Amino acid sequence: MGHGKLRKFAENETFRCLVQPSYEEVVASKEGGLVLRDHPLKGRWNGMFSAEAPIVLELGCGRGEYTIDLSLRIPQKNYIGVDIKGARLWKGAKYATEHGLGNVAFLRTRIEFIESFFAPGEISEIWLTFSDPQLKSENNRLTCPRFLERYRKFLAPGGVVHLKTDSTFLYQYSKAVAEASSLEILYATEDLYGSSPRINVPSLYEVQTYYERMFLSMGLKIKYLSFRLDHDGPFVTPEFDAKYWKAVEGPRRTFDHNPQPSNGK
Repeated sequence: MGHGKLRKFAENETFRCLVQPSYEEVVASKEGGLVLRDHPLKGRWNGMFSAEAPIVLELGCGRGEYTIDLSLRIPQKNYIGVDIKGARLWKGAKYATEHGLGNVAFLRTRIEFIESFFAPGEISEIWLTFSDPQLKSENNRLTCPRFLERYRKFLAPGGVVHLKTDSTFLYQYSKAVAEASSLEILYATEDLYGSSPRINVPSLYEVQTYYERMFLSMGLKIKYLSFRLDHDGPFVTPEFDAKYWKAVEGPRRTFDHNPQPSNGK
């Protein structure tokens, strides 16, 4: 492990806004297998912030630039960015700490454990920004029925899931899940910046990740889907032609650039 990562991990321990539970704090052994423990912050997250407000969750937040930018543009809400990579979270946590952002927190954990951290009704919105489409593993897609069932356990009534992606495969799959499960789709577009009229979601167009700006500069279309999880029945695995949409998707783009921290502008 490089000295840069070691330095970031050490500095992460000093950030009050960054929660890093151990595996043992979240998972317990029980006869018959493993079970999830409730984290002490479950139901108490507003105590992390300078004021009580609706909480917005970004899953797979990476360096936290989207979480930070939303917090600056819409300060009347609180924000939590979740990712498993501590070296990535360092950037967002450091920015929030140095700039005194009282409405931002970060959580380092696996998204599979997410229900351990949030109580019923504690989260008002979920953002999925440029998630891995998981072309080969449906159960790992963040919009698959298994994950939607987890989100339902803590999303407030009327709560919305937002998906912003460059992936045609993930967009089409997520839309198929929402339709098969009879969810209320609020907006669905395969070309966010080319569609008209503009979608009425605050800062949807203004807040962009580093990679989103890169994709746009390359002439790629950004997809957007939002839906409510007010649904009592089961979430349904749709009929979905994965082979066809994989072909449409083509090879996944990978980059090794190092994005700069967001400044909300």
